Amino acid sequence: MAAIDPLRYPIGPPDFGVARDATGRVATVERIRALPAAMRAAVSGLEDSQLDTPYRDGGWTVRQVVHHVADSHMNSYVRFKWGLTEDAPEIKTYDEQAWAEEAEARTAPVEISLDLLEALHRRWVAALPRPDDESAWARRVVYPDGTPRSLNALVALYAWHGEHHIAHITRLRARKGW
Repeated sequence: MAAIDPLRYPIGPPDFGVARDATGRVATVERIRALPAAMRAAVSGLEDSQLDTPYRDGGWTVRQVVHHVADSHMNSYVRFKWGLTEDAPEIKTYDEQAWAEEAEARTAPVEISLDLLEALHRRWVAALPRPDDESAWARRVVYPDGTPRSLNALVALYAWHGEHHIAHITRLRARKGW
């Protein structure tokens, strides 16, 4: 097995099992709740030239990363709502790279997405089932390739996803001495 590139995957791969029980869900939902403040702290004090610096060669800029997390987590919120209200719905994916290349993702102030993340995560956490509601967390969505994912797995994925991208930013800051 090839080694994981630490610039691409600074915190390693996601652990889909972290939310398999009520105790794990409480901790994982807390990670979702904490993401907006952590993202805001990660970019605090950065100037436009720093926001427009890629976190790695060939990677997105810090600005694009912030907007990507908002885009991704909006999609995730909708996937959770479908999973909670429909029986194994097929979800729609989106072209993350194309979205990251749109003008607003390349140039808009990060405050737009930071504010969006705060409101979205409050709403998302409010919509999640009680940690001990095993049947709700076992509900599934289905990816277009036919892969089913439980809400347990999705909450673990998106807790990881936010932290993964925050680490891109904070490790860039450390490397650059920002």
